[in-house]
Amino acid sequence: ELIDSAEKGILEDKIYCVYISPLKALNNDIYTNLIEPLRDMEEINGKKLGIRVAVRTGDTTQSEKSKMLKNPPHILITTPESLAILLSSIKFVEHLKNVDWCIVDEIHALTNKRGVYLSLTLERLSEMCVFDPVRIGLSATIAPLEEVGNFLVGIGRDCLIAEVISKKQIDIKVLTGVDDLIDTDKYDLHSRS
Repeated sequence: ELIDSAEKGILEDKIYCVYISPLKALNNDIYTNLIEPLRDMEEINGKKLGIRVAVRTGDTTQSEKSKMLKNPPHILITTPESLAILLSSIKFVEHLKNVDWCIVDEIHALTNKRGVYLSLTLERLSEMCVFDPVRIGLSATIAPLEEVGNFLVGIGRDCLIAEVISKKQIDIKVLTGVDDLIDTDKYDLHSRS
């Protein structure tokens, strides 16, 4: 949708998506994994799309914070704690009032006090937004999915669960220098290796 809006010239100066990763170390990976495909899409289109991505954590410098205030990213990558702080920032909160999507990555890492804190933060974000942002939870290692869905969106709210099952094909061959590993004398086995 951001690319479509950019191509139509209707991309607004607002935060469309808040991408929450509980692990600060992953934020830079996410940033890189977004920037590279966006550059590739610009190359394919033959023009700049102007989709901005920024990381906001406790390590963000004051000058970077000021840049975000003047020119907000379309996709904001942050941690649960930094998002909570942003919701208390009188200057920055205006940029969060029109968020469309809220992605919670590695949701399995939030089944603790941080997760409860994030749930409260997501509710605060929803309360201040013009429209309730769509919440998207990502995890490769969590179950039961219905319970996780309720944790993400809140009990009593609709939740669509997309479970992607990927079964890996395993093809194993055992190659040995003897015909029978079980009945071969250990000295013969050793001398043929």
